[in-house]
Amino acid sequence: MEYVGALVPFASALILAFLTYDLYRRYQRHRGTHKHLLFWGIGLGMFALASLCDGILRLTWNEMAFYGWYLFGAMLNAAWIGEGTVFLLVRKQWIVFTAVVLAIVSILSLVMLASSPLNVSAYQAGVPIATQYRNIMSLTSFVLSLTIILNTYGTLTIVGGALYSGYLFYRKRILPNRVLGNVLIAAGTLAIAGAGILIRLGLGQFQSFAQLAFAFLMYAGFVLASQPAAVQPNESARTSPPVAAK
Repeated sequence: MEYVGALVPFASALILAFLTYDLYRRYQRHRGTHKHLLFWGIGLGMFALASLCDGILRLTWNEMAFYGWYLFGAMLNAAWIGEGTVFLLVRKQWIVFTAVVLAIVSILSLVMLASSPLNVSAYQAGVPIATQYRNIMSLTSFVLSLTIILNTYGTLTIVGGALYSGYLFYRKRILPNRVLGNVLIAAGTLAIAGAGILIRLGLGQFQSFAQLAFAFLMYAGFVLASQPAAVQPNESARTSPPVAAK
């Protein structure tokens, strides 16, 4: 039964790994000028690692996988994806400061988690880690507050940016594929954000399925939003994937 339960997070990890690689190729193709692709790739790569760690923890205990699941899955990934949206939509020099702050906060999060004691005896194989992590690790109020702040920032920037971009394309009556793509990206983000709420309500058994829904919706959204065949004659061709606002 443990092996069956691990299939869902492993599938999510595979889908997100392909998407991360695709974003990295696009970033290289633009010779590093499209910084938003780099942040999206880092954030989605974190999500892929978190899903992989989730699958491992379904099968057996692994300390590195546990820390990786919480750091990359519960804390950082949404904020890094959201930072990519900020870099795409905001054409101001000061956004570099937000990236520096995010990097510092990420390092601080790693240090705080590494210093958190673990109660390994509370671990149960075959049980979703999202339903038992609080029994394994005692989270300080600081770590909990940091987790909420990072996820709120990521959710607002991803969903807000996607809906804003989709609205602009819809209003201009161009590129319907990008409208739908941005809607799917927003839906995927809301799905995983909703899973976070369920975890705090003690319903963490749905988290792995929310991860899979997130992976499918994000991949479909990025593909739709970057289809070159959909570019209209009155719009200059762009190969950047989602959330293209202008």
